[in-house]
Amino acid sequence: MSRQSQYQELKKECFEANMQLPKLDLVVYTFGNVSAVDRNKGVFAIKPSGVPYEELKVEDIVILDFDNTVIEGEMRPSSDTKTHAFLYKNWVEIGGIVHTHSTYGVAWAQAQMDIPILGTTHADHLTADIPCAPPMSDDLILGDYEQMTGQQILDCFSNKGLSYEEVEMVLIGNHGPFAWGKNAAKAVYNSKVLEEIARMAYLTLQINPKAPRLKEALIRKHYERKHGKDAYYGQGC
Repeated sequence: MSRQSQYQELKKECFEANMQLPKLDLVVYTFGNVSAVDRNKGVFAIKPSGVPYEELKVEDIVILDFDNTVIEGEMRPSSDTKTHAFLYKNWVEIGGIVHTHSTYGVAWAQAQMDIPILGTTHADHLTADIPCAPPMSDDLILGDYEQMTGQQILDCFSNKGLSYEEVEMVLIGNHGPFAWGKNAAKAVYNSKVLEEIARMAYLTLQINPKAPRLKEALIRKHYERKHGKDAYYGQGC
């Protein structure tokens, strides 16, 4: 079996997820990337750096291990590769990661603000504010910047007492959003959810800057009916 065929399904998963970003209006030009992991093989696939989506092909996808060693691929991987590798290494339940510079997500990140839970759309997906990690310190910026971006995310979750399995999205202060999930497709879904929640929250606070946080009973009701042990949203298995 050739190496290409060994990783073909992973490359295809990664490619298809990346191609969703422009369709969902989550990227302009080349401002974004998706990766997908194969835990059994100890590798992940990621978009090559700076390749326009309309030119991207399955065979362009780069395969790396969690130490950022290229296993297969002729092109340079995404400049955010070390962040993806760091998260895969530390959060073992993640199957896919998305980074974008989507408009409303970036706006909240540039404001250095968590996105407050104001309505049931937000509560359908998570019970906490979408966290915003503080901007990186100067010494870390001058160090291994992309890897330290991963550390920023871990530190943010640790400091706020959050679980990456429950809160599958984050903002990096002055930078932009990251989202993840059980696979690349779910990570893309979460990335779009983040952007829509960011847009709704922005518009809400334009209408009423003193709009109250969603009350706890509604947060729990909406989250549990989709994700709780007695969930009844959707058609089941």
